[in-house]
Amino acid sequence: MTFCRKIVEIIKDNLTEITSLKNTKIKKLDDSYVSKGDLLVQSLVFDFCKDNLPEHILISEEFAPFDDIEWNEKGSYIVLDPIDGTENFVSGLHEWGVGISIYTHGVHQESCIFLPELNEVAISGHSLERFESRIHGLSSSLTKSDLEKLPEGFEYRIIGCSMYNMLNAVKGSYARFENVRGVHCWDVLPGLNLALEHNVNAYVDGKPYKGEMLFPTRKYKILLEA
Repeated sequence: MTFCRKIVEIIKDNLTEITSLKNTKIKKLDDSYVSKGDLLVQSLVFDFCKDNLPEHILISEEFAPFDDIEWNEKGSYIVLDPIDGTENFVSGLHEWGVGISIYTHGVHQESCIFLPELNEVAISGHSLERFESRIHGLSSSLTKSDLEKLPEGFEYRIIGCSMYNMLNAVKGSYARFENVRGVHCWDVLPGLNLALEHNVNAYVDGKPYKGEMLFPTRKYKILLEA
């Protein structure tokens, strides 16, 4: 069993408790929510990581800011988004997910996207059923000006969960997914690396992505397309 597969099993074993915490939201300084569900997933995953990959630096959305860390392109990191789509999670929607990417000495080892309530999972090294969609996926929080700049598409979908959106692009349920506003590394590293594995074109800030580590020092604009 792979490292990410073990993490998926841990989350499955605790899913009843995680989903019972949907009504525990707290507003953060940036006006987004965090719930006790986010913190429980983070604790479960990082307890396992500390026991099994103790030399890796742990990066999570809920650890920000990272003012006391020196970033090293050749370093070893575990990047986690414990619940991507917290706004969906606390609203009772099922489109939320867990994302994790593991880098050792600057080299990507394994990534995973897990959508627990949709029972969908993608893990490095595992096959995925492929589709040929005409739908273009978009990130949420777009302005009218952002929408006016978009290329023509057959149909659009806007669902506020990067893991859900990127997984759909990786498996071809979206022909294209773009985030034009910019997102953090924990939002996109799993999807970017899975895209490379499944021959989906991946771009970061307009340049081809090649599997490099992205750090939580800034936001990144991303595009996935078949």
